[in-house]
Amino acid sequence: MKKLALVLAALLPLFVACKQEPATLKVMSYNIRYGTANDGDHVWANRRDAAAAMVMDQHPLVFGVQEALDFQLEYLQENCPGYKYVGVGREDGVSDGEHMAVFYDSERAELMNWGTYWLSETPDVPSFGWDAACKRTATWTLILDKTTGKHFYFVNTHLDHVGKEARRNGLILLVERIGGMNPEGYPMILCGDFNVFPTDPCLNDLRDLMLDARQTATETDPGTTWHNWGKVDGTPGIDYIFYKGFKSCTSFQRVTKQYLEAPFVSDHYPVTAVLEY
Repeated sequence: MKKLALVLAALLPLFVACKQEPATLKVMSYNIRYGTANDGDHVWANRRDAAAAMVMDQHPLVFGVQEALDFQLEYLQENCPGYKYVGVGREDGVSDGEHMAVFYDSERAELMNWGTYWLSETPDVPSFGWDAACKRTATWTLILDKTTGKHFYFVNTHLDHVGKEARRNGLILLVERIGGMNPEGYPMILCGDFNVFPTDPCLNDLRDLMLDARQTATETDPGTTWHNWGKVDGTPGIDYIFYKGFKSCTSFQRVTKQYLEAPFVSDHYPVTAVLEY
């Protein structure tokens, strides 16, 4: 009887290990809407507290923002304890214009490396690409998840809202860079506002390389992401999270709930994904 008890005691840790939840990673993409836009009741000053509350409520390990200006980034960093960011302004490569910033929870993640490039024929300097109406960038990061000890790449971008060639060629550049930047074979994530619906053929090459969380998640929410302050509904989402090197995506969701007194945190709903290592 004593021997049986000893055997059971020895096996107990194995049973517990088998029942442990798989390691997961939550990420988010958030088009924050320019802080200088003339949006009436929805101006940045009226929703910035709600934006910070949303981040802390969703609490992703890493998230990418689009349309963010330097003062918006500083506000989130100051009002979202633990979060830090990297990114540069698209106009001058320093601070001017939209930042394709990546935020990470510094208590749970360590930034190992990062950089920004332009979606253009001259990606290493501030530049317009093809028929784009704006300079467009992508910011990449190499992150260490302190909880699991695993590394992953996280890339954040914003494709042009006018130029079809700029979107197509920008995605080709992204596919090439993503395909070549990861000799270690770490898991990878690409998020952003692509300004196209999921059926657009410009996504074909990307779909050959990575999986679309919206299409593959066990629980998914395919609804509208750009809603124009509640005026648009029923259209497919244009904000994306793609991934590769993970076992699965268990959840893809829009963040539609209200925070504090603001009806919206942006004219886009943020989107989140939970990925399983």
